[in-house]
Amino acid sequence: MMDYTDRHCRYLMRLLSPSALLYTEMVTDKALLHGDPARLLAFDFAEQPVALQLGGSDPDELATAARIGEQFGYREINLNCGCPSDRVKSGRFGACLMGEPERVAECVSAMQAVVNIPVTVKCRIGIEPGMDGMNDVQFLRRFIEIVARAGCRVFIIHARRAVLNGLSPKENREIPPLRYDVVAQLRQAFPEIKFVLNGGIRTVVEVATHLDTFDGVMIGREAYNNPYILAELHRHFYDQQWMIDRAEVVRAYSDYVARQLQSGERLNAMIRHILGLYHGLPSARSWRRFLSEGVVRHPQEVNLLSQSLRIVQ
Repeated sequence: MMDYTDRHCRYLMRLLSPSALLYTEMVTDKALLHGDPARLLAFDFAEQPVALQLGGSDPDELATAARIGEQFGYREINLNCGCPSDRVKSGRFGACLMGEPERVAECVSAMQAVVNIPVTVKCRIGIEPGMDGMNDVQFLRRFIEIVARAGCRVFIIHARRAVLNGLSPKENREIPPLRYDVVAQLRQAFPEIKFVLNGGIRTVVEVATHLDTFDGVMIGREAYNNPYILAELHRHFYDQQWMIDRAEVVRAYSDYVARQLQSGERLNAMIRHILGLYHGLPSARSWRRFLSEGVVRHPQEVNLLSQSLRIVQ
């Protein structure tokens, strides 16, 4: 979710769900070591619990980055071994690392040695090319076995292969077939490991079904495009009395936006995350258009969100 789950997005998602574990967009270890950690890692503590997702392949650099993340207050460090973009592959991190499980194990071990919070791994079920004739189950089982030996106890698995040549990141989210059955086969082989399923999950019913098999479910694009699903999930799994309507979310996020504008943040950088809030409802298109056009015409309009409520009420 690079360029999506920034701190403004996470603040909105926390309004919708008091309980979900939120993840940052992937931050590279080199960006933290050679850039401005405060700019990259600062967040509102109302977002907690939040996990920091790191990209990298050098154990020492990742260890330093993980330590910085812990110092900033993140609750978990997640190593990304699943992103298939060319930018990530050229930097020797993301999905291509699945072809080097020993290197991933070294990275996990190095990070665990310097932090007191969990270190987890996000990956795919396989990569093309790079599986050396193994099928999905064999390849993924070997990867999990080697990395688990280094102490990793939680794996978040996107149940598709990553095609490293010929498919864009968007196509890699849609074209390789989903193989939930491959991930499910790991449960018996690694009973001490927690497996969180990711990929193509869009409804509360689907989440409930997968939780019969897996220890957790990660939702990415659907939660961004249809953020109100987070409120529905919290109500279903945690608190049946929980109810926050969309207008309440708009008003609360409007207050946040007003504070951030005073700090110099751009209105468009915050409004873009809420455009899916009325997804599937009759007034959704008119509401999105009002906000999108309003940002262009009035880029510092503090009351834009509160004004938008007249479209949907």
